[in-house]
Amino acid sequence: MVELIYLLSEAAAEGHGEVHATPSNFGVVDATVWVSIAMLILIAIVLWKKVPALIGASLDKRIAEIKGELDEAKALRVEAEKLRTEYEGKLASAAAEAEDMKARAEEEAAHIIEDAKTNAAGLVARRKQMAEDKIAAAERSALADIRATAANAATGAAAALIAAKHDAAADKGLVDSTIADLGGKLN
Repeated sequence: MVELIYLLSEAAAEGHGEVHATPSNFGVVDATVWVSIAMLILIAIVLWKKVPALIGASLDKRIAEIKGELDEAKALRVEAEKLRTEYEGKLASAAAEAEDMKARAEEEAAHIIEDAKTNAAGLVARRKQMAEDKIAAAERSALADIRATAANAATGAAAALIAAKHDAAADKGLVDSTIADLGGKLN
């Protein structure tokens, strides 16, 4: 302590020169030695408590966890690649199937159109035949009606003529001759 005061007074007397006081105990042990001793004690305690082994174990555990995660990520990547390949195959298969379905649909549509044209032509022919049959039936009916009307008119005219030209005496002679002819025709 005395030395410290002495050094401080010398420094003050020289006018603040570059001389510094180094504190020491008993003239041998200075601050650097104490810091070194404290560091050695700290290192000894750390080694005695096995802190490096604990830190190493913690790091090893973390490394193992990371390695496990990496292995899991690799497995997931392989599985994802496999799924991607599988789905690409399915997609290609689906595209090929869609093209096949499209081709079959176009072919079927062409057959349907062809059948529809054939059916339409057949339907037109049947309708035409039915119309012709109806026209022929109407013509026959009209002819039959005309004949019936003509026959009725002729019968009416004949009846009117007969009624006008025949009287009761002419009817008697006609009846008598018919009866006479009957006798010869029946035998």
